[in-house]
Amino acid sequence: MEPSTSGGKSSGAAPHSNPIREAFRIFATKAAHAVGSPWAFILSVALVIIWALLGPKFGYSNTWQLVINTGTTIVTFLMVFLIQNTQNRDARAIHLKLDELIHGVKGARNFMVDLENCTDEEIAAFEKEFHELRKRHGLEPDNSDREGSKRAR
Repeated sequence: MEPSTSGGKSSGAAPHSNPIREAFRIFATKAAHAVGSPWAFILSVALVIIWALLGPKFGYSNTWQLVINTGTTIVTFLMVFLIQNTQNRDARAIHLKLDELIHGVKGARNFMVDLENCTDEEIAAFEKEFHELRKRHGLEPDNSDREGSKRAR
């Protein structure tokens, strides 16, 4: 599939996309939005409060403790995959957007388009180069201002 050059949004999934992958993408995106909402947090807090209030009724038994331990372990295990999926997609999309900007800016160093595939040493060298560039142009943050604002709090 050829990337769109019209500047518009994609019209949906690629014609040859894997239906299982697409279904998981949709599910993961919706689930990540749902569990990241204030309502999901309120529901989680309410469940923990209800569980804690039931402690005396069940005599704080091992089974009572096992319920919360098992539930939170299962939810955490599954959420890792959902969150990782959405973060991977977001990171790829951001990389592509930045690549497009770098590619489109006259005078930009186009070799930086594929920076995420560089070694850690190469990235550290670029970071040092930009640090020196900021220093030369007087764009380094003034750490004394930060310290003063920390003390003022």
